Amino acid sequence: MGEPILLAGGGTAGHVNPLLATAAELASRGHAPAALGTSMGLEADLVPRAGLELFTVPKVPMPRRPSMDLVRLPMNLKRAVDAAGHAIDEIGAKAVVGFGGYASTPAYLAARRRGLPVIVHEANMMPGLANKLGARWAAAVATTFPSTPLKGAVVTGLPLRAQIGELAPILLEDSSRAEAQAAARRALGWPEDAAVLLVTGGSSGAASLNAATVGAAERLTAHGVHVIHLTGIGKADDALRVRGGMSAAHREMYKVEEYAHDMAAMLSAAGAVVARSGAGMVCELTALAIPALYVPLPHGNGEQGLNAGPAVDAGAATMIRDADLTPASIEMAAEQMLLDKEAPARMRAAARRVGIADGSARLADLVEQQLNAETRSTPNEQSTPEEQP
Repeated sequence: MGEPILLAGGGTAGHVNPLLATAAELASRGHAPAALGTSMGLEADLVPRAGLELFTVPKVPMPRRPSMDLVRLPMNLKRAVDAAGHAIDEIGAKAVVGFGGYASTPAYLAARRRGLPVIVHEANMMPGLANKLGARWAAAVATTFPSTPLKGAVVTGLPLRAQIGELAPILLEDSSRAEAQAAARRALGWPEDAAVLLVTGGSSGAASLNAATVGAAERLTAHGVHVIHLTGIGKADDALRVRGGMSAAHREMYKVEEYAHDMAAMLSAAGAVVARSGAGMVCELTALAIPALYVPLPHGNGEQGLNAGPAVDAGAATMIRDADLTPASIEMAAEQMLLDKEAPARMRAAARRVGIADGSARLADLVEQQLNAETRSTPNEQSTPEEQP
């Protein structure tokens, strides 16, 4: 019999997409998932659109230096924990699954107060503050990468978006991959055997990727490479200007879009990808066995470089510093990933060895294990949770 389960996370696609994928998997098994997030993150749009009930908590900034936010933290956190507790009680949740972000900390604390099992999933190589806290008393901890420093973690991989999860078995098998690629390229008006490079910096784009791709576009097309350039919303002007100056034949080989509404179709057409190395992108491309050149964000704590590390070490991808990215480096990467006689097959085989396409099923298995363990326990056997610190 299915159980009500509260899934907490949000703010960015890196938290929301795995949450939605796991919720869909749990629902397919007869459970009743609901989501906990904020009213300002992506979850406010994506969760209801997916048909999932969304409860909200107030956003509680975690100050890193003395400020009024630090003074207000205890009261703000109490309000958030109370809101999370209301959501747990409202649906009668039997477990809480957290993916990090602002909503996860209050969810973990509210679940702890009620003696409910907490399952933590960390998408990135370096865990965030919320998951570091939750992992201290979680019944189970799941990670995307083997080297994520959370004690006792089980590697489940990343729960993939439904369209990517459905595409993975098609692209992992040689004959069905060839058919899917041929169909996707025909839909773009290109030959079925076209060498296709997809460049994407995500929905917001990446200035360095855009500049290097614009600079390489004419030479890439001259060498027979067809390019799908997703510039990010409002950032297509330079690419369109270069495209307009190309010869008619080369112009048709350079497709410029701000955003792909059907990313699965773009990935089906691609023989290789140039992208940032957020956990979601790395895991999707590896699960789909698509060779990649990763260009990690040049700021932050370096987690994007760490995310790409396992795929690079396995030989499924290469990586270049943002400061070193040039039109020439994109040309060289495209030549290796698309035109070399041996490298593409070798990189796809490496991706198959390290990619995980069934992360949502693995995480759902872990959740069900904790639900079953909780059912088997008697009240006398369960430890009494400590009060919130």
